[in-house]
Amino acid sequence: MLRAIYRAAWWLIAPLAVLRLFIRSRRERGYREHIGERFGYSAGRLPEDDSPLIWVHAVSVGETRAAQPLVDALLAARPDARILLTHMTPGGRAAGEQLFGDRVLRCYVPYDMPHAVRRFLRAWRPSLGLVMETEVWPTLIDECKRADVPLVLTNARMSARSFKRAAKFGAGAREVFGGFTRVLAQSPADAERLSTLGARNVAVLGNLKFDMASPPALIARGRDWRRAIGTRPVWVAASTREGEEELVLQAFAALVESNSATGAAPGAAPGAAPGALLILVPRHPQRFDEVAALVERKQFKLERRSRWAPAAAAAASAHEGIRALPQDVSVLLGDSMGEMGAYYAAADLAFIGGSLLPLGGQNLIEACAVGVPVLIGPHVFNFTQATADATAAGAALQVQDPADLARALRELFNDKSRRVAMGAAAAAFASRHRGATARTVDVLTTLL
Repeated sequence: MLRAIYRAAWWLIAPLAVLRLFIRSRRERGYREHIGERFGYSAGRLPEDDSPLIWVHAVSVGETRAAQPLVDALLAARPDARILLTHMTPGGRAAGEQLFGDRVLRCYVPYDMPHAVRRFLRAWRPSLGLVMETEVWPTLIDECKRADVPLVLTNARMSARSFKRAAKFGAGAREVFGGFTRVLAQSPADAERLSTLGARNVAVLGNLKFDMASPPALIARGRDWRRAIGTRPVWVAASTREGEEELVLQAFAALVESNSATGAAPGAAPGAAPGALLILVPRHPQRFDEVAALVERKQFKLERRSRWAPAAAAAASAHEGIRALPQDVSVLLGDSMGEMGAYYAAADLAFIGGSLLPLGGQNLIEACAVGVPVLIGPHVFNFTQATADATAAGAALQVQDPADLARALRELFNDKSRRVAMGAAAAAFASRHRGATARTVDVLTTLL
């Protein structure tokens, strides 16, 4: 009965979903492109192409970047295979194109309607399907089983909050989760919850995000930026979400105010180098202009990374075109894609967005891998295990609100030895948990 209701609901939802695409396209044009693919009308592969096709579904930017080491490893392990990368968002699709170019095929995953999914499977004829992290679509699972396509939930996670919601569906949830051929979980807690929900053949292989490595050229770019910024303290607020930038700026204002009260230079932590700089990097590119306007309304001197270090200069060294950042600039807006590693490399401290509001947090592992101490808010239900482990390792601190964030920034800017120790602990933490990609590839190749 639940399945019939779910499928009927999609016939009602589909027109609204298309309308929503056009509404969202007013801010991000990509939403109005390739709409046919969302109903299974994709090009597919040539009829005579009998090479194995591995289909990897990565819904958005974060999942796409997490899939990078896995896709690279699969291409190396099975050079005879083709990779199809599917997404739900234009940001994810753009990230896939940036990361892989023409090494992979790409399209949008169809809406979870039987005929749309069947068209998609007929067109592409995948030998194996991988869905990343939390992508559980009942019809997609059913149709893959019907078409005899092994479907693996990869890098799987299940928060306590999501578990409680899913468990309310009882036998319906067990039927859905039991439809996966394999489930490769990030942690024992994830595995236990998924098994309770009916998942079969569950294994704990670790988190693929620990195997994400910022390219050396990107790290070098960030070091060059840092030389152009100078010696003042720098912190990055990474992957911030709507409503959160105001809280981040509130914390920065409190930091500035506390230094003014002690007679320090504006923006300086007491006893630290003067003129602290915030690198503010919104998660969604369509919000860059909105965030820039907010910064200016708050009367912080703003510079955009795209103006200060345009693409041609960004690829060069600091001595070959990146001008010194003016000392009166207090906020550098990170209005670029695919450069988070560079932003981390340019900073003394990193605050991870999506965590000051109840949004579940964002990935802190990339910052740790660069060796940057991490601050993160209280709302981390999407990254509970990684946050707990990083905190226990001395790589991260959790803050509760903007005032607490300002306090932590002030204390860490004042205590260089503590910052250095946290940075070393962060790098060691990231290194210690690597290896999930190799373990995952070993399992997946047995299914081909």
